[in-house]
Amino acid sequence: MARRRKNRTHLKGAGAAAQNADDGAPKSFIIKHGQVGSSLTQLVRDLRKVMEPNTASRLKERNRNKLKDYLTMAPTLKVTHLLALTLTDLAPSLRMVRLPAGPTLSFRVERYSLMKDIMKTSRSSRSMGMEYLTAPLVVLASFPPPSPETPPHLPLLMKSFQSLFPPLSPNTMSLSNCRRIVLIAYNADRGTVDFRHYVVTVKPYGVSKRVRRVLEGAPKKSTAHSSSGFLDLGNEKDVADFLLRKRGELGPGSDGYESAASSASSAAGDDGDAVSLADDYVGRNNKKGQKKAVRLSEVGPRMELRLIKIAEGAPGKDGAVLYHEFVKKSKAEAAALKASHAAKEKLRKQRREEQESNVQRKKAEKQALRKNQHDSDEEASEAEHDEFDAEGHDEWDEDEEISEVEDSDEEHSEEPGSESDDEPEERPPTKKVRIRGKR
Repeated sequence: MARRRKNRTHLKGAGAAAQNADDGAPKSFIIKHGQVGSSLTQLVRDLRKVMEPNTASRLKERNRNKLKDYLTMAPTLKVTHLLALTLTDLAPSLRMVRLPAGPTLSFRVERYSLMKDIMKTSRSSRSMGMEYLTAPLVVLASFPPPSPETPPHLPLLMKSFQSLFPPLSPNTMSLSNCRRIVLIAYNADRGTVDFRHYVVTVKPYGVSKRVRRVLEGAPKKSTAHSSSGFLDLGNEKDVADFLLRKRGELGPGSDGYESAASSASSAAGDDGDAVSLADDYVGRNNKKGQKKAVRLSEVGPRMELRLIKIAEGAPGKDGAVLYHEFVKKSKAEAAALKASHAAKEKLRKQRREEQESNVQRKKAEKQALRKNQHDSDEEASEAEHDEFDAEGHDEWDEDEEISEVEDSDEEHSEEPGSESDDEPEERPPTKKVRIRGKR
């Protein structure tokens, strides 16, 4: 049998560089906590799809798993964020935790739409493919600039969303990796945050939809008469009939019909809409230096979030409340609450130090006990050796004379009254051995 060849599984060159570049990217857990319905379960899957590839896409929750289990396991796996969805009596709730030390942001999900809902309402269906191999770009919109008049919780909210995604590096980033965009927009009128997810599409610039079909090939919904990758012009007498047909005029095939809605989606426009590609992009004829029109196609999910609370620390180790939507405290109450949290933290630190000192003390006592036991064993072995030497086990002396002790013993044994050697000694009776054989 031929030997099995081992394939190389490690990366070299650009692959290794890309892997090292992603080592500092934030990683996340997205889970559902408690009893939720099928709709929120699907929302968890959609959010995992958005956060790919830096999230646990196939994480399986069990009913006996607690939130503490994920918080304990996350630092070992170098997870930096935890997003937990749960269902309350009022509305769904989302908690975003920065691991391991916090802060924790609690949101109320006012409204949401799933990926399948967005795809049903879209004009053209889109298949999910290679876009999710790279992390999305985050865009923060409508947040007020930092100033003394800006509420203090808004900069923290903006930085929390920004830390969910890898930082941008224009010098090392490849243009072909910019495939998706996550939009985080702040609505000042409603006091909510809108979450949107888009896919970047690049189309030819300055041409009509019919010319674009000729350039790009057959549409994705290929019929039985159209082959994959080629536009079916079998029913046309000339290509000019397809390109120069008036708007609304019916042609011999469905490909020649162009409605007002479809013509509005043409990429023709002003020069301000054109973008010169700085590098080669994915897709046909998307080469460096060409003018293209960039479009965003929403794929979902869509959420409207209302910030409820910001607290220091992680769940289970909550600290001071930095912001609350409904509970307002005076300066005296805030100072008293801060002092109580400081006292609790001091007590927790003192107990931790005491526990560590007790552990060290027990280790030292155990080592001392082992050392004393080892020394006592050595002393016992040395004492046994000295007793063995004191029993008279000396070396043989060749000059020493041997006395005739055996003859004197024989003479004493031959004296009258002593037992003779001829008398037989009493021996125990022998046992009869039975041998069993085959009859």
